[in-house]
Amino acid sequence: MAATMMEMASVKVVGLRASLPVQNSVGKHLGGARLATITSPKLMTSLAAGGRVRCESSPGGGGKGPLADVKRAVDGSTKQEITKDDILRNQETNESEKKSVFGAKPTSGSVYPRPELERRPETGSKSFWSVMAFDGAAPETINGRLAMLGFAWAVLAEKLTGLTVVEQVFNPDTLGLVYFLGVVQLFTYASLVPIMSGESTDARSFGPFTAKAERWNGRLAMIGFSSLIITELITHTAFFQ
Repeated sequence: MAATMMEMASVKVVGLRASLPVQNSVGKHLGGARLATITSPKLMTSLAAGGRVRCESSPGGGGKGPLADVKRAVDGSTKQEITKDDILRNQETNESEKKSVFGAKPTSGSVYPRPELERRPETGSKSFWSVMAFDGAAPETINGRLAMLGFAWAVLAEKLTGLTVVEQVFNPDTLGLVYFLGVVQLFTYASLVPIMSGESTDARSFGPFTAKAERWNGRLAMIGFSSLIITELITHTAFFQ
């Protein structure tokens, strides 16, 4: 009776290493694992007997190419490493970290307010609900950036069209609502990506462009943009004409 044997042939091609189950009848056995190697950088793939694939990065497989070089250059000139010790030190010495804006003391494990160590994406949870919580890293950042863009655009658009902010967005003759929804999604996504990767806005600075400056400009823009909309709703005319 012909017997069937399962032998494993190991093949490494173009940087991928796969363990493949090979069925061979009697007299057609592989004399051993054949190995073909072609140099390549990054991935090693292991193909198990059930046809499942597991991919993992190979050691030392850093990014290469012009884009990786640009990223390293930008990181070198703008990125600052924020460690757990830095956060604990600021948490102990910064008076604003000892109580919330409502006067409550931050408590570990609470919904609000949370200690800085638990709020920070570098050391705390990187889940969507954590970074988007009331005291999370994302809401003020996203709202501030949208307000700065919205206020600047409102001034320009009102000068060009004479329409109020509400008319620019909801006028059926314009595409303001489409642009508004597109910009909100774009800025939200672009802001969430680094935060959910464990990088807060304080980790980046370039000359006068710091996280503190962005926060204050964003806060002023939120106040100014809200005031502009309320004023125009009362007067029914564009403020910047």
